[in-house]
Amino acid sequence: MARHLVTSALPYINGIKHLGNMVGSMLPADVYARYLRQRGHDVLYICATDEHGTPAELAAAKAGQPVAEFCAGAHETQKEIYDGFGLTFDYFGRSSSPQNAEITQHFARRLHENGFIEERAIRQVYSPVDGRFLPDRYVEGTCPHCGYDKARGDQCENCTRVLDPTDLINPRSAISGSTDLEVRETTHLFLLQSKLQGEVEAWIDENSKEWPLLSTSIARKWLAEGLHDRAITRDLEWGVPVPADTWPELAADGKVFYVWFDAPIEYIGATKEWADAAPDGETRDWKSWWYEAADVRYTQFMAKDNVPFHTVMFPATQLGVREPWKMVDYVKGFSWLTYYGGKFSTSQQRGVFTDAALEILPADYWRYFLIANAPESDDSSFTWEHFAGTVNKDLADTLGNFVNRVLTFSAKRFGNTVPAGGEPGEAEAKLGAEVTRLLTELEEHMEALQYRKAANALRALWSAGNAYLVEKEPWKQVKTDEAAAAVTLRTAMNLIHLYAVVSEPFIPASAATLRGVFALDGDTATWVTPEAAAALDAVPAGASFTVPPVLFAKISDEDLEGFRERFGAGSVD
Repeated sequence: MARHLVTSALPYINGIKHLGNMVGSMLPADVYARYLRQRGHDVLYICATDEHGTPAELAAAKAGQPVAEFCAGAHETQKEIYDGFGLTFDYFGRSSSPQNAEITQHFARRLHENGFIEERAIRQVYSPVDGRFLPDRYVEGTCPHCGYDKARGDQCENCTRVLDPTDLINPRSAISGSTDLEVRETTHLFLLQSKLQGEVEAWIDENSKEWPLLSTSIARKWLAEGLHDRAITRDLEWGVPVPADTWPELAADGKVFYVWFDAPIEYIGATKEWADAAPDGETRDWKSWWYEAADVRYTQFMAKDNVPFHTVMFPATQLGVREPWKMVDYVKGFSWLTYYGGKFSTSQQRGVFTDAALEILPADYWRYFLIANAPESDDSSFTWEHFAGTVNKDLADTLGNFVNRVLTFSAKRFGNTVPAGGEPGEAEAKLGAEVTRLLTELEEHMEALQYRKAANALRALWSAGNAYLVEKEPWKQVKTDEAAAAVTLRTAMNLIHLYAVVSEPFIPASAATLRGVFALDGDTATWVTPEAAAALDAVPAGASFTVPPVLFAKISDEDLEGFRERFGAGSVD
């Protein structure tokens, strides 16, 4: 089996993430990692909090804490939420770790030795009101390309073009709002991306043939506009320090690396953190995943605003290092999840954030809805009406109702063991063929990372069980032919076990509940192949079972009204 390295874009340390962040990177990566593990592959799923940069400093100051203390607490808060969503990171690290600092400084030294970093005196925006140089993202103004009036100095999130603060029309400080800005001279390190453009283009041409269109189109748009040399240091107190052995003057001035230089390197840094955190007696070889790792398939997950940095800037960095570090094989980019067509907003109390989501409903409700409606090619809109409709129809009516009907009826008529008697017939053969077809579809879509299609195939599997019950009508069969009813119910129970296994990547807690229904000695199945599924005989007659509580409670109109009132809904400014 193959070795699979899976990473999702690092969530920023400043604040709780909303559902759009969840579905744009971490959740689909988790579904894929779970699926790969079930298929027997060796998987390493790595993520971390992205902790450097001005927003962290400002958030810490607002909280009245030292920035290191603030980030440590915020990391634990985020980790607890992701645990609540059932995300199975092999390691969830921190970009402020010593491991990341070590590897980031190594990359910078190698780039310098190879002629891809140089010092340049530049003129940078300074705010007298704030008493500081303003990092790119803390200068806001109107984008000169598309006219968006809230563009940041590093990138316009509306048209995704890369910007410099001096490009903005009517610039202002994002900290104080002051338009009294000056341009002062300071020295920074620049990554000479222009010298690497040809190599990046050749790498994209060779390696992006199977990427989704969203990822390739963004990468090629950047390349078509030409790669510009980019400053990779900042005047901040919090960050990976510029190494004094290579740039003594800049180190003395307190320069740190730009967060977008060290953040992607943290994928490697977090893997070293994972290795260093190995329990006593266990050895973890982090380098085998990253250095001369030809046997590793590396898949990245991210929202579209992160695609340029992962498909152009970080590859340029890796190529310039001139060392055999593992580069990404597949970039799964996502569009945005909106809230009633507008942006999630903390300040305006609009939208659902991950901590609040877990307060009101179990994680599986969110996991299933988000994957079934993943914004893979276009933006998709979250509405409470759509959410409730999906939960009620797919989870409660289709899966939950099937499980409850089968187990409750069988317990009532045959007791708490799987009924014996009768032989499968034409209907069971037809069901087996349908299950084989749908499982094949599910596997194909999961391998291709087509989440909506995979969820459709899973939903169709659940529906096949209901269609089988309608056709066989065991509640009528039992009155005239108990053996025939036993076959129907035994077959349906095997479907429940099948659903437990193949639904696990999507709804892991519910899948575990279903696995626990049957007392099966040696039930170690991690996946069911389409060929094996056709037999529908994993659960034998005589096995004991229990009837679980209601798997999925329906969302009522009263619930809906309360959610809309709490989180906001309807028209968006």
